[in-house]
Amino acid sequence: MPYFSRKRETNMTDTLTDNELDSLINDGDLQLNGTEPDVPEAELKPRLPQQDLSFFGKIPVQVTLEVASVQLTLQDLMDVDASSVIALDKLAGEPLDVKVNGALFAKAEVVVVNGSYGLRILELSGAGLKDLSV
Repeated sequence: MPYFSRKRETNMTDTLTDNELDSLINDGDLQLNGTEPDVPEAELKPRLPQQDLSFFGKIPVQVTLEVASVQLTLQDLMDVDASSVIALDKLAGEPLDVKVNGALFAKAEVVVVNGSYGLRILELSGAGLKDLSV
């Protein structure tokens, strides 16, 4: 629907002159010859109403850092003692997995911030919150 930059108050008994009608058509870039004006494709897509998602920002989630993992048989696990070494599936120096509620969220490296461990995010995984459903 075109937007007219000037408004004209009318009531049901007012009529427009030919000049006023031509002026409205020209000011609003209306075309009466049946051809559509060139509109960028992005403007043709329906716009969804913006939703206030601030409520969801208060929901707690569990963020974990997964260094690596390995799958063992129960017998191998029963043979573990205080001097055992278990080889994991990541090489030293590889980015670590950051998981949110068990779902992969990002790749990161460990840093020290004011004497405490922290994470430097190297790359985000997935397209957003919809990928975090578990």
